Amino acid sequence: MNIQLIIDGHRVDSTLNDSATARDFAALLPLTLQMSDFHRTDRIADLPRRLATSGAPEAAEANAGDLAYYVPWGNLALYYRDSGSSDTDLSILGHVDGGAEQLATAEKVTTEAAPESADRAAVTQLTKPLHRAADTGTHH
Repeated sequence: MNIQLIIDGHRVDSTLNDSATARDFAALLPLTLQMSDFHRTDRIADLPRRLATSGAPEAAEANAGDLAYYVPWGNLALYYRDSGSSDTDLSILGHVDGGAEQLATAEKVTTEAAPESADRAAVTQLTKPLHRAADTGTHH
């Protein structure tokens, strides 16, 4: 799923993976969170509720640009630096498609579903079934 992070008025395109945890996070959107720094690698914020973790990978190493869920604390983590170690309590939700450096100073982040792109809308329009004259009972 494509989402956008809005940081200091700038939109940052991001992509969630197809895990149950990422889908549960998407169900919370739109969401505005107050972020704080954690160990100079990521920005964290409490979520309004815990996320489903069924089927989540056993261990993950977060890299710069990763969006992750830290299971014991039930919080969102936005990584602006590589974590450098694998963590069994971390579930990667997705990745920022560009601009991970903006995460380092993010104080307030709004996360929302990305609007459908014009290209995608055009493809949807082109793939709709066409009615032929014979199908409608009219002939020219």
